[in-house]
Amino acid sequence: MQHPIGQNDPAIFAKTKENQYFDRKSARIKPNDAARHIVAFANASGGKLVIGIEDSGEITGFRFNGAQNVEDYEQAHLTCCTPGPNVRSERIPVVTSSGREDFILVLDVEPSPDRVISRRNDKKVFLRQGDKSVELDREQVLALEYEKNQRHFEDEIANRSSIEDVDAEVMARYKADIGTDLPDEQVLRSRGFLVDGHLTNAGVLIFAENPTRFIPCARVRVIRFDGNKMGTGRRLNIVKERTFDGPLPKVIDGAKAMISEQLREFQYLGDDGRFKVIPEYPEFAWFEGLVNAVTHRNYAFSGDHIRVMMYDDRMEILSPGRLPNIVTLENMRRTRYSRNPIIARALVEMGWVRELNEGVQRIYDEMASYFLNDPIYEEPNNASVQLTLENSATSRVLRQFDTLEASIGQDVMERLNPYQISAVQLAMGRGRVTTKELGERIGKGSSLCARTLKELAAMGILEWHGSSTHDPSQYYTLSR
Repeated sequence: MQHPIGQNDPAIFAKTKENQYFDRKSARIKPNDAARHIVAFANASGGKLVIGIEDSGEITGFRFNGAQNVEDYEQAHLTCCTPGPNVRSERIPVVTSSGREDFILVLDVEPSPDRVISRRNDKKVFLRQGDKSVELDREQVLALEYEKNQRHFEDEIANRSSIEDVDAEVMARYKADIGTDLPDEQVLRSRGFLVDGHLTNAGVLIFAENPTRFIPCARVRVIRFDGNKMGTGRRLNIVKERTFDGPLPKVIDGAKAMISEQLREFQYLGDDGRFKVIPEYPEFAWFEGLVNAVTHRNYAFSGDHIRVMMYDDRMEILSPGRLPNIVTLENMRRTRYSRNPIIARALVEMGWVRELNEGVQRIYDEMASYFLNDPIYEEPNNASVQLTLENSATSRVLRQFDTLEASIGQDVMERLNPYQISAVQLAMGRGRVTTKELGERIGKGSSLCARTLKELAAMGILEWHGSSTHDPSQYYTLSR
């Protein structure tokens, strides 16, 4: 589990992997270059930029030849960015890796909900995606400007709410995770969750004991069916159903517990004569799907709620609202953007959302590691996002893998490199594999993928099918 970075602890900063909400840089970096990351955080979900720690995690501070003036970084959001985003700075005393007393600078960048921030000297716009601050092209900037004008729901005030609606347990855990013992009201005000005595919508969703009093469809419904489709009337086939409608951290915990209870385990006899047990789906795949639905759904859309539907052959997770901003079905494996940056960041700080920025790509990887079909993402009626995880191939392909290992030898299987293993997994899960399909899976070029498949064919693991080496329809299958 990735440690929450709500606390300004140099030891945590030194060992935490850079991600959607955190980056660190040496004090050698020019303030204008640091502005790239300030802009990117402000345009996305906010985050911390720590100056004085190398990319390797070595704490070097500011007191050495070549370091830039700390004041220039503290003013960078005003001198190097336009319009100036909200940034809080704090100098933290440290002992450097060489044993010298020094300090680091923490720049806590708030998300900009209604303005696109650019770098002042060249007007370039950057957006935080995973652990990178990516420059946007003109069309992406236009899309971001449109999104910024729409993204007010988190900040709107729930007029009937007050601090009396706050769930004491969730509040206590949040304060512990961000490392503060300040009064609840002061924490909520400083983080923008409480305005003029009322909770914002983000505050309601994260902290209110009963969010549905203010946002009626802020709930998750988990349904287990008997069979592969939903029956109606006399044929109603619901085995178990439960609705979770508390503060989002508790919703995530409750839904996760129920889904875990309803998942099956597959048992089969291996070639060694022993029974083996595997879960129905890899946990990360379905839990990340649930977390994404809760964190990124369109809560302004009041006509529907999140549904997790479990069938005998698949699990479907439906989240109201289309994919946000620059994210599409085609690029979602490598592009991250949060519709609800305040909610997303709070859940990360609290530790309920784990490994957030690994995201969709890891769902693909985890499903492949279980020899299951790729996850399916769709936008039904252009009004929601649906993730489908299929389990139908599980027991068959694992037995096939054992048989393959027995036929070619465990020593050969252990010598396969990760690219070759991915090719074998694709051939098992889909029945065939092409150069293009392997490239999409491992993110490499056609030359490497073609060479990988030819190597497996030469080893007798795969069998080539085609009329010639230039046949566009050529493919490989597992050797019989």
